Formats: sequence, structure tokens, C-alpha cells
Amino acid sequence: MPPTDASANAGNAPVTDIRTAASPGARVCRIESAADADADSEDTLDLQLPDELLALFADDAAVDGERSPGAAGTAAPPAPLPDGDDLLDRVAAWGPISTSAGALHLVPVRIARDLPIVDRWMNDPAVAAFWGLAGPQNAIEEHLRFQLSGDGRSIPCLGMLDGTPMSYWEIYRADLDPLARYYAARPHDTGVHLLIGAVGDRGRGLGGTLLRSVADLVLDKRPACARIVAEPDIRNTPSVAAFLSAGFRFAAEVDLPAKRAALMVRDRSLRHLL
Repeated sequence: MPPTDASANAGNAPVTDIRTAASPGARVCRIESAADADADSEDTLDLQLPDELLALFADDAAVDGERSPGAAGTAAPPAPLPDGDDLLDRVAAWGPISTSAGALHLVPVRIARDLPIVDRWMNDPAVAAFWGLAGPQNAIEEHLRFQLSGDGRSIPCLGMLDGTPMSYWEIYRADLDPLARYYAARPHDTGVHLLIGAVGDRGRGLGGTLLRSVADLVLDKRPACARIVAEPDIRNTPSVAAFLSAGFRFAAEVDLPAKRAALMVRDRSLRHLL
């Protein structure tokens, strides 16, 4: 198993679970449904699909930030839920948790307050190589607004460590995300992306420490969730190592539209063993 936090061996490479970076010549790993062999049968079955599954099929957004343009050429988010609600058991109400590095609080992003710091982190070359959001501030703003104005299946957060913003997180419903087209998703699978923002916070073992604590938090707050999943770029060795040190297991290599990813899984049933 790699060291506890491989970023210590990789200079200032950020611990991230990212959604871009092309991977040419990759194989495709998908779960395909087979056509009914008795398609000509006169018997029919009227299936009522859950609303969440219908929403997934209706969402044309592709994995890794390739979101579908709306009428004005911008991303068209799903229909929003009532204020304060989400599909993740109210992330905003989860509160702070104790970690060996200090008190961590996932605070949902507020554009007016948090855009400058997220923009600065995303334009760090070491981060931009994997997140692919470097550029004008309005590009980062669109990325955030797409989630904040959506139906609550993805919540962008600042990670406040002892009151200081030092990381960016996305907690999302992996089973309702386009990612579910590329692996055998289960109901209520919860995904996580992490970016360690400040250079001084990288290479200190924080990635694995915080990921383990947040994974435990998700499992505590979401009793219906049996697995936490992540899909860092397979080339991002510090990120993969951090997930391994946080109790995730490497499940597969998965070819997404813009990267080859390492599918990382933390199982509720193994949370006290790994």
C-alpha cells in the first residue's frame, strides 16, 4: 500500500479527486443493459421508474464537467428543490467534526463570499492540471452555480479547518450522477471530490486524514448510503494514495469521457477494518 499520504513524496502536488484531464487511447468500462430477448411478446409490463432515476436519464450533463449548454449557451441545471433541502440529507446541517488535524466543517459555498478563494485555488497550475477550471473567474462561478441552483444532488463546500478555509469539496449523489453510467452504481452511493487549496497544507498528510473523517461523516449522516465512491485521475498518484490511506479500496480503472479514473470505494461494512 502506498504511504499514508503520497503527496509527501510528490512535492506540492495537491490531493484532489478531479473531473477532467483527457486520457487518450483508453478502454471503455461500462455497465450495459441487455435488450429483452422476447421483445415480440404480446405481454407488456408497465414499469413506474423512481423520480430520481428519471431525473438521471433527463440530465444530459456528461461526466467530468462536460455540462450540456442551456438556451443561452450555459449549463442548464436540474430543477431546484426547496431552499435548504438537498438529496444528500442536508449537508448544510451536518456541522463540524473533530479530526486529528483539528475541527473540520464542510460549509456549502456562497458565491459572493467564496468565489475569490475558489478561483485562486483553481488557477493554481498544480490544481488546474486535473480540475481543468483555470481561467476567467466566471468559468468557476458557472461551475459552482450549476450545483448550487440544481436539485441538490451535488453540494460544493469549503472545508474550514479550525475556522480557516483550506480545502474545496464536492459531496454528490454518485447514483444520480452521469458517473453511474460507468460503474455498477447502487442506490444512495455518495461521491466525494477534494482539493487541498493552500500550498502549505499539501504534503502534510492532511488528504488522507480529512478524507477518512469526511467519509465517516457521510456514513453517519446518510444511513441509506452503503458506499462512498471517488474517481480521481489514475495519473494523480497523491490523490489515489490519499484515498487508500483513508480506507478506500481500489475497485477498477474506469474510462470516463475526459480521463481514465481510479474508481475508489469505501464500504460501510469495512469502515472499521480499513
